[in-house]
Amino acid sequence: MDIPARLPCNPAVIQDWNDVRYAIVVARCGSLAGAARQLGVDQTTVARRLRALEACLGTQLFERQRGRLTPTPVGDELLARGQRIEAEIAALCHLATDRQAQARGELRITAVDVLTSHYLARQVADLRSRYPELAIEIIASSRSLDLGRREADIAVRLARPADGDLVMRSLGRLAYGVYGPEKPLLHTSWQSAPWVGYERALDRVPEMCWLSEHVGQQNVSFRCNNIDALANAVADGLGLGILPCLVGSRHPGLRCLSGSEAVLTREIWLVLPRELRDVPRVRVVGDWLIERFRRDETRFSRTS
Repeated sequence: MDIPARLPCNPAVIQDWNDVRYAIVVARCGSLAGAARQLGVDQTTVARRLRALEACLGTQLFERQRGRLTPTPVGDELLARGQRIEAEIAALCHLATDRQAQARGELRITAVDVLTSHYLARQVADLRSRYPELAIEIIASSRSLDLGRREADIAVRLARPADGDLVMRSLGRLAYGVYGPEKPLLHTSWQSAPWVGYERALDRVPEMCWLSEHVGQQNVSFRCNNIDALANAVADGLGLGILPCLVGSRHPGLRCLSGSEAVLTREIWLVLPRELRDVPRVRVVGDWLIERFRRDETRFSRTS
C-alpha cells in the first residue's frame, strides 16, 4: 500500500517566507531560469533559496523530468500549503488596501477636553498617515453631543450612555488624584483648604461628587469648565483640585497630595451610532481608537 508523502516532522522552522515563495514560482515556471526572470533576480539566487529550503526541511522538493523541474510528492504538499498561504496574504493585502481606499471624507469626533487636548489631538497625525483621504474634526466638549442627530460620528466619553441605539466599547479607565501647587498652601487639612472645581452644571459628575463627600462644595472658591484652566488655577495657589492624573502628573507647577493610589477612576467609552458602524471611515477610525487606547492604557490609569 502506498503511503502518501507528508512534510517531515522537522523541528527546524522555515526562516524566510520568501524561500517558499521562490519554490512556488519554480514550480509554476518549471525551471530556475524561468523563475529568475519572473522574480527579477539571477538564477543563482533562486538556486540558493531552493537549497536553503530543502536543507531546512531535510528533503528534496524537486526532481528533473523531461527537462523540467517537477515537485516531488513532499514538494507538492509544501507547494499546496504555500499557495494557500500566498492566497491568504494576497487577500489580507487587498483587504487593507480596500479599507484604506474607502476610508475617505469628513469624520467628526467629540470628546471631553482632557482627552482632546492631552491625547487625541496628538494622535491625529498617525491616523492621517494611515488614511490620508480622511478629514478629521475633533470637538472638545463636556456636553454630550447627540450622535443620533449626527452632531458627531464618534464620541469618546467618560460615562456610558444610558440609552440610544448605540455601539459602545470600553477603552480603559482614567485615574484622578488630588493636586496642590508646588508651594504648599497655608492650610492644615483638605477640609480647611480652598478648592477649585467644575462649573455648577457639572456638579453631578464623579469628581464633584467626590469633592462633596470628602470636603464639601462650600469650599470651592473657583469654578471653570476647562481642565487646563483648573490645573493652572491650582498651580497659581487658588486652591486644591481633583484632576486627571494624565494632566496633574505632567504639569510642572503641581504636586500630587493623594499618594500612589487614584482617589477615583472613570471609565472611558467609545460610542457610535449603530447605523454607522459599517461605514468605512467610521469603522477604521473606531478600530484605530481602540488600538491606540489599548496601547497607551497605562498612560491613563497610572497616577505618576
